[in-house]
Amino acid sequence: MKIVIDDKIPFIRGAFEPFAGVVYAPGRSIDARMIADADALIVRTRTKCNRSLLEGSRVKIVASATIGFDHIDTYWLNENGIRWANAPGCNSDSVMQYVTSLLFFLAEKHSLDLPSLTLGIAGVGNVGTKVERAARALGMRVLLNDPPRQRREEGTDLHTDTGRGGSQFHSLRKLLTESDILTLHVPLTREGRDKTYHLLGLHNLSEMKKDALLINTSRGEVVDNIALRESLEKGLLRGASLDVWEGEPGADPLLVELADIATPHIAGYSVDGKANASISSVRVVAETLGLPLEHWTPAELPAPEAPVIDLSGLHDSSLDLVARAVRHTYPIAGDDTLFRNGREKFEYLRDNYRIRREFGSYSVRTDDSRAAQIMENLGFKIIK
Repeated sequence: MKIVIDDKIPFIRGAFEPFAGVVYAPGRSIDARMIADADALIVRTRTKCNRSLLEGSRVKIVASATIGFDHIDTYWLNENGIRWANAPGCNSDSVMQYVTSLLFFLAEKHSLDLPSLTLGIAGVGNVGTKVERAARALGMRVLLNDPPRQRREEGTDLHTDTGRGGSQFHSLRKLLTESDILTLHVPLTREGRDKTYHLLGLHNLSEMKKDALLINTSRGEVVDNIALRESLEKGLLRGASLDVWEGEPGADPLLVELADIATPHIAGYSVDGKANASISSVRVVAETLGLPLEHWTPAELPAPEAPVIDLSGLHDSSLDLVARAVRHTYPIAGDDTLFRNGREKFEYLRDNYRIRREFGSYSVRTDDSRAAQIMENLGFKIIK
């Protein structure tokens, strides 16, 4: 039995060695020759899993240690009896942490009062739902857009406002015209009624309010980067913060300069999120190949440097106390600086990303009951 694994997937070494021959290789180096006699393949987004890679191989399962799966030709795999799996929701708390830290950064930079703002969320799956929870905890008004989910749950078409009352979802146009901040959490879909390729571009960026801000942590191709750059250059949009880019592992240098925050696709790169992805991949491969790893978990995760946040005795506002705690766990400006100083090291920055733990790994002490409630809703542990 042979298993080929992307060598940058963390915590996974040693899991399969008692049962199979294991080959670790850079994701971009995994080719048809390497996997011809493999039974399983565990990858990230950098490995394109399609006919040219898999035809003629004996691969039974392709597992991706990622939320997204646009790098997998799911139609071809299904047609050829090859099982595939992604890791939905594995890093949703990590992306929520990123967006929450970003919201506080933007509030400080642009002198914004978050509770008075409207946040539009396009894509309300695992990640979008966590972001919604965080935004509501911060007191923001929230508008949701998710056509597939509305059809499933309400039986109505969301691409246009139907005028029906009671729906929790709204058209994309309503989000564009009413949101002070619009954040994208959609999968990349290149065709069909729910196509998200260039979901935002020349055809609709102009509908956003001129003082609005855009956040994209989904996929770079969801936004036409050239159109976005032109909108920012012409002052048609107040700002944009981007973790994903068209043409990765590259990024438009002019767009990087214009962005409020620019990072190299690391929003979901918390230690916790990576561990969850590895757990998901190991277990689905084990199930497919009949290996006794259905309860596998990695060794203990590295602890945060300062897991206790003491805010007692401070006289800041409740929201400022929350901001202190959030920045303690993840000061987003640091990742922005690293990327601006080394854009050409996109993959290096991803592959050598620092240890970042999520909110749930931290305990907070505070005298402010309102701040404590907000932080608890975000996932922090509160010391009573």
